[in-house]
Amino acid sequence: MAEPLFDERCEATRECGEYDADLNCLMAYAARGHRVLLASLLGEIDLYPGQERVLGALWDNGPQSQNALAKIVGIDVSTMTKTLQRLERSGFVSRRPDPANRRISIVEITPRGHTLRPEVDRVLAEMHRRMTRGLTEEQTKELTSLLGVVRGNLCREAGVRDPAGDQALDAARTG
Repeated sequence: MAEPLFDERCEATRECGEYDADLNCLMAYAARGHRVLLASLLGEIDLYPGQERVLGALWDNGPQSQNALAKIVGIDVSTMTKTLQRLERSGFVSRRPDPANRRISIVEITPRGHTLRPEVDRVLAEMHRRMTRGLTEEQTKELTSLLGVVRGNLCREAGVRDPAGDQALDAARTG
């Protein structure tokens, strides 16, 4: 099962020594553990990490140009191209030229991709359950809020788009 694999890898990567409780080390371990566990759970439904976000963006927003989809998900267009190639080979999405501009590809979910949604929802719910094991509902809400602030800070400092930034700006303006 995925859980013991995650625990073994997490324990095997403890390299921060006296800095194990340092915020930088904790963030690195949490991010690595999240990625390893998510990869394992998504692998059970033949997806790779990141593909669930692309599918989610299409489920939520409908067919999109490849560039618009990359912007929604917050990844580089070249990374989106590779992700879409894999999803297309698996039969989960299709691409077609935009009738108004044939240089633009429109990406849409296939019927097979739509049948995957309950499985993706199940995997994400299981991921949430495992991440928040031992936390109360209130602690989970607080953690979510704090991580949103950290994400905003890191995106701003790194000069990358914060996917929630547009919503946060709109809320601040109307406020």
